[in-house]
Amino acid sequence: MTSPVVLAPLDRDATFYVAGHRGLVGSAVWRHLEHEGFTGLVGLPSRELDLRDRTAVLEFFHRTRPRYVVLAAAKVGGILANQSFPVDFLSENMRIQTNVLDAALETGVERLLFLGSSCIYPRDAAQPIQEDALLTGHLEETNDAYAIAKIAGILHVQAARRQYGVPWISAMPTNLYGPGDNFSPTGSHVLPALIRRYDEAVAAGARDVTNWGTGSPRREFLHVDDMARACLFLLEHYDGPGQVNVGTGKDATIAEIAEVIADVVGYDGATTWDTSRPDGTPQKRLDVSTLATLGWTPRIGLRDGIESTVAWYRENRDALRE
Repeated sequence: MTSPVVLAPLDRDATFYVAGHRGLVGSAVWRHLEHEGFTGLVGLPSRELDLRDRTAVLEFFHRTRPRYVVLAAAKVGGILANQSFPVDFLSENMRIQTNVLDAALETGVERLLFLGSSCIYPRDAAQPIQEDALLTGHLEETNDAYAIAKIAGILHVQAARRQYGVPWISAMPTNLYGPGDNFSPTGSHVLPALIRRYDEAVAAGARDVTNWGTGSPRREFLHVDDMARACLFLLEHYDGPGQVNVGTGKDATIAEIAEVIADVVGYDGATTWDTSRPDGTPQKRLDVSTLATLGWTPRIGLRDGIESTVAWYRENRDALRE
């Protein structure tokens, strides 16, 4: 998968559109690009540009003419949200992706990176999951609608490469966390949900916390600031049709992660597991050898990342979305 093409560094003064620049990934990408000296960053909140509105998206692209795009905008959520609203996750993400990618083609965007998710891979894929596992088996049913939308985005990028010769790429991150995450009790992913649950237990003086499932599924987590670094790295060092896995290559059980979070927030009570609740995919650990061969490795360890995320959550929890 590794491309022999040597790419030039991106022009730091060019117009660079970050779709979803206020979300978990998009905000991290924006911070990193600012740190790297990009001066032409463009982003609009959803209330000003609804990416589901095709006419509005096309008008925006024709008006701003971005040279580069990172497509980080998406409707996302945890197991409960995905199970409860599969139509929303499929329909909204398909519209967002199609509108942005079509507008990018129509206006001649030079370099584009589409962000997917590791849930695109089959539920029972061999571990660690290699990029060529895509479309080789059944998806995890608790988030299959979201996964199908993301798979469609990957194929859209590949089709654009074949039909128009554009050097667009896709990156598939593992589970992400960090500042700017969604800590909603009903819409968040597992790590921010655990941070909120244990932190609230400490504040309330609770002596027992109940988590979903058995605690046995294994998950890999990558700090969103590392993901942002990987996005720019790939745009400047990779040009190939296949999606590139982005992660640490290391995983832990949900129970082990919960133990770290409990320790970081200062919770010393009991933890019980509600086994009537779904576990989701048994294991998701990515094979990150493609990215490693290109010369990129993560910098932020899991405990350090959890500590900084807990600190951010405590500083911002009163203003966070529910």
